[in-house]
Amino acid sequence: MSLGYAEKLSYREDVGTVGMSEIFDPPDALQQKIEQLAMMIHKSKHLVVFTGAGISTSCGIPDFRGPKGIWTLQREGKGVPEASLPFDRAMPSITHVALVELEKAGILKFVISQNVDSLHLRSGIPREKLAELHGNSFMEICPKCRAEYLRDFEVETIGLKETSRRCSDVNCGAKLKDTVLDWEDALPPKEMNAAERHCRMADIVLCLGTSLQITPACNLPLKCLRLGGKIVIVNLQQTPKDNKASLVIRGLVDKVIAGVMHYLNLRIPPHVRVDLFEIIFTQFHRTSEKKYAKWTLKVGSVHGERAQVPFIKSIEVSFPGRPKLKEAVLHQQPFVLKRHHWTILTKTRIL
Repeated sequence: MSLGYAEKLSYREDVGTVGMSEIFDPPDALQQKIEQLAMMIHKSKHLVVFTGAGISTSCGIPDFRGPKGIWTLQREGKGVPEASLPFDRAMPSITHVALVELEKAGILKFVISQNVDSLHLRSGIPREKLAELHGNSFMEICPKCRAEYLRDFEVETIGLKETSRRCSDVNCGAKLKDTVLDWEDALPPKEMNAAERHCRMADIVLCLGTSLQITPACNLPLKCLRLGGKIVIVNLQQTPKDNKASLVIRGLVDKVIAGVMHYLNLRIPPHVRVDLFEIIFTQFHRTSEKKYAKWTLKVGSVHGERAQVPFIKSIEVSFPGRPKLKEAVLHQQPFVLKRHHWTILTKTRIL
């Protein structure tokens, strides 16, 4: 979790059990459990992963309830711990990247996250296959048209407050809000409904690096039990749901997932940041005495038609071989250019 996020949260005396000792399975038992989990995943038809702060500790982001967690140290009067690097420079872990490979292989159907660090999106999990229950420190949302704006900087507020920016849709222009929940904020219905639906469909809900203490999120994995699904927990500390799990693994999440991927014969590639966008070209032809085409060029995010592309500042559109056609430079998102010509031959350059 973000340290900035922790400092911005409203004060709450009861944050649940903190500072519990970590438990490690003996090497032989750990290996056996990893093989068992790999076999369960191999047979799975609808795998759902439920993640907590423990999957991001290897990225340099402290957890909350561990021996050196944020709330543990605060309760001891030691304040917020220091992260090993700036929050916006944290890179996805082995686990984050492995989950992307499982999704690409068609094995992982959905990810439910309690984290606000944006590392699932940054690693490449498709937005439509991710429910961020507690929000995203790098995302703003338009309360009017519901457009999402994924930023490359941490949004300055939490608690669903207005930020200093507005929706860039010329037909909207509403003030944007952050997406990160404070203690008293209700879970977003869109994220919660998708999470519940997939948990009910799941034959395995794999809980990674979560203490399963924060309600109502912690009860989501239980939804799979009604139709015979199974819960697997990978966490170094005991959780209130351990007795509901078919398998409990006490080991480092990265080590467990790396072992599972090995047995599934799936490679975990090194993470390379890739920022994706899509170019949509729509063309309509009209035929009369003369022929011409009317067309629209859109450059947008792969995360949705209304989502912003924070890494593109401007777009130049030119027409090689057609000097009479006027070039265009698009400076404002959404990047849209509409034209009609007798013939079409375009060249686009992204800056």
